[in-house]
Amino acid sequence: MTAPIRKVAAMAETPGGVRQGTDPRNSEWETGPSLFAGLALELSGTLSIALGAAGIANDTIFSAPGYVYRFDVTAWGWIHLVIGLALVAAGLGVLVGKSWGRGAGIALGAVSLITQFMFIPYYPLWSISVMMLDLLAIFALSRFSVT
Repeated sequence: MTAPIRKVAAMAETPGGVRQGTDPRNSEWETGPSLFAGLALELSGTLSIALGAAGIANDTIFSAPGYVYRFDVTAWGWIHLVIGLALVAAGLGVLVGKSWGRGAGIALGAVSLITQFMFIPYYPLWSISVMMLDLLAIFALSRFSVT
């Protein structure tokens, strides 16, 4: 009878003589679709924060006369700032593999998608770009299973 074969993670020695595992599956960070989704949420959140800061600092920067969803631009700024901060937090949750990250990412991506859609008349190219990031993040989080 032969002894069972055990899988041993590849080990690398650092200059200080400390052995360190190099098996990518033992990493704290996510890979593949989860990495992409987390980075897309991070970028979407960062862009939303920048848009919110611009709207709060200068409420005449955007204008859309006669628009149905017309709010004060400062109010839009605060909306985007809060959603952006939440997206960054959800993106970090996805990237480090937290159990709440995936659900929060999908929910906040959907909220961001809706608010960006409502903001199209103010700044169309920015809004459509962020909407694409939100859609791709939602797709990656909902389509691909977390390992």
